Amino acid sequence: MLKRLPFLCAALFALAACSSSNSDNAATPAPAAPATTTTAPAASAPATPAPASTATAPAASSTAAAASTDTSTPPPAPAAAPAEPFVDNGKWVEGKNYFLIQPAQPTDQPGKVVVTEVFSYACPACDHFHPIWDRLVRSMPANVVVEYLPAAFRPDENWPLFQRAYFAAKALGVADKTYDAMFDAAWKTGELATYDLAAGRPKPKSAWPTLDDVAKFYAKYGVDPKQFIGVANSFSVNTQMKRADDQLKAFGVAETPTIVVNGKYRLTPISAGKNYDDTIALTKWLVAKETAGK
Repeated sequence: MLKRLPFLCAALFALAACSSSNSDNAATPAPAAPATTTTAPAASAPATPAPASTATAPAASSTAAAASTDTSTPPPAPAAAPAEPFVDNGKWVEGKNYFLIQPAQPTDQPGKVVVTEVFSYACPACDHFHPIWDRLVRSMPANVVVEYLPAAFRPDENWPLFQRAYFAAKALGVADKTYDAMFDAAWKTGELATYDLAAGRPKPKSAWPTLDDVAKFYAKYGVDPKQFIGVANSFSVNTQMKRADDQLKAFGVAETPTIVVNGKYRLTPISAGKNYDDTIALTKWLVAKETAGK
């Protein structure tokens, strides 16, 4: 069992789980992966996630818009993959590879299968995983709606700032095209890094990126910094952040990245198997299961 320490995400870069400093659940070490496959770290939430600020997506204006419960972000443009038939050959085991969400959470996409990524731009595991997530999204059939649910359960690592940034960017219509770039800003260029990337350890809190820094980042994508800050601090974004925190609790999410399929099933790269290919295969299998009504 791994000892809980502040900034455990930084300390567990090479592992498949990094835990909240006050979580009761032990982080799980990464299963050995083939040399050709990247293994996923993951970040765990506390047993009771710390409340982060709150959110409902506002409209693209400097004035707060009416609250919205929609957290969906359309998948990339490539044509949808054909639906796969559901075949249960016993490979995937409930309670081991994936977990039933009880009670199941309703979606607002009737006739569709909603696949949700729970993530944080400040999570090193999610940075490792996001190219795989992009590949998974491109392989989804036409009946899938992709949604994003940013977590804020690591305030000790500045996650609430990045949750707020996502909902503001979504409201302003730039969340899609900046999804990968935000990870790069946090983990490659260091523009929005909470960690000292050269030293491999967290920065002092006084050196963490601020909302003004995030606004400067989005200015490169045509967003007026004052407008961004106005939307980010709006009542509607605060409301949506609160709803996101509540949804994480309802889903039973304890680590990131986590994938939720249609509000019924939860899985992580750790639970899925030895490598990211298993994560993709299991997610698509659960989509086929839901599509078939099984």
